Amino acid sequence: MRPSGRQLNEMRPISMETGIQRHAEGSCLIRVGGTEVLCSASLEDRTPPFLKNTGQGWVTAEYGMLPRATTSRNRREAASGKQTGRTTEIQRLIGRSLRACLDRHALGERQITIDCDVINADGGTRCAAITGGWVALRLATLRMLKAGVLSTDPLIGHVAAVSCGIFAGQAVLDLDYAEDSEAGADGNFVMRDDGRLVEVQLSAEGSVFSRAQLSELMDLAEGGAAQLVAAQADAVAKAIG
Repeated sequence: MRPSGRQLNEMRPISMETGIQRHAEGSCLIRVGGTEVLCSASLEDRTPPFLKNTGQGWVTAEYGMLPRATTSRNRREAASGKQTGRTTEIQRLIGRSLRACLDRHALGERQITIDCDVINADGGTRCAAITGGWVALRLATLRMLKAGVLSTDPLIGHVAAVSCGIFAGQAVLDLDYAEDSEAGADGNFVMRDDGRLVEVQLSAEGSVFSRAQLSELMDLAEGGAAQLVAAQADAVAKAIG
């Protein structure tokens, strides 16, 4: 039995609210159970130096957790003058994931930064950031297309991410904090809507897992990602009317 009473293949409630930040080119407040992440997209008419004169654009990400997103206060990383290794790793993951659905030539020499701020953390914050970040990015590109800034849609599909793990000896979908903190194995699965994998982060935390259990986790991730993609599409459709 899962602490929440959910079925093994049951996601937490999902919602995505758009237009939260009025000045951003695109924004989305994603809620997955008790986890809430505010994602916003900001456009700049420049690229990183390594892409200058290549005709290619770039999508990058910044990630942060508000001090009381967890049960005890986390010190702001700005106060210590540097980011933690965890933050840097998550930012790179979000950027890689979103670029996996991007035609960088169609974007042109522009950069879109996706800011992901965790308001409340209850497990799966990086997965929520990727999933909500895609919505913010989609709204930004649609705005650019409507304004005539772009002539070709640079997004070639959806990207969503979900956590899966081994809890109490069973493969489960979408771990909350109670499960994540006690999981025998914990993983994050980033997938495109065509079923292809962008990245899998999976490791044994308390016990090793079998090839058969890995297949179970993959099946659960595919089902969860499909639900997230449907929620993304619904959020975008409502935003554009």
